[in-house]
Amino acid sequence: MIKYLKKKWGITSNTQLVVIFIVFAITGTGSAELAAPLLEFLGVEPSDFVEVPFGKVFYTLLRILIIFPIYQILLIIVATLFFQFKFFWEFEKKILKRMGLKFLFEKKNKN
Repeated sequence: MIKYLKKKWGITSNTQLVVIFIVFAITGTGSAELAAPLLEFLGVEPSDFVEVPFGKVFYTLLRILIIFPIYQILLIIVATLFFQFKFFWEFEKKILKRMGLKFLFEKKNKN
């Protein structure tokens, strides 16, 4: 599995692979931890959904939707702190293109 990831990601060093795993771990945990305070800052509380049918489900979905952009931003920040910006920037572009956001990375023609 380790050899497969190193080959797929174009990594030669086990140390870099460990650093990449650390960046993913910090980013995942951090984005999940930041979602609730951000929703609270925006004035959205779990108690707002108590009387709504499937209120817990809606709040959870909203929290997941908030986590996604936090994760994307935090991934680049943490990667930069660990000197892995280039790897994660390419990773980000690939993920966002697959999500249909290819237009964000297209070069505009000057006519």
